[in-house]
Amino acid sequence: MTTISVQLPDSVFSALRYAPDEFVKEMRIAAAVKWYEVGRVSQGKAAEIAGLSRAEFIEALSRFEVSPFQYSAEEIDQELKVVQ
Repeated sequence: MTTISVQLPDSVFSALRYAPDEFVKEMRIAAAVKWYEVGRVSQGKAAEIAGLSRAEFIEALSRFEVSPFQYSAEEIDQELKVVQ
């Protein structure tokens, strides 16, 4: 496993009301959710990045109000037209 060091002002932790270790965990989840949302990573890879099980990651998606489905409404509509 690779370790990455990030320097942040101390005020970040108090502003967000997170201890440093909680902040790191939340930052991993937020990054994974965003990368999943924009289609850069799969759901499984995002869960791995976040350090969560896939079920826990789906719960995190809900907390961030991100759909667990990577299809747009238009893509679903097109798929349904092909099936019919």
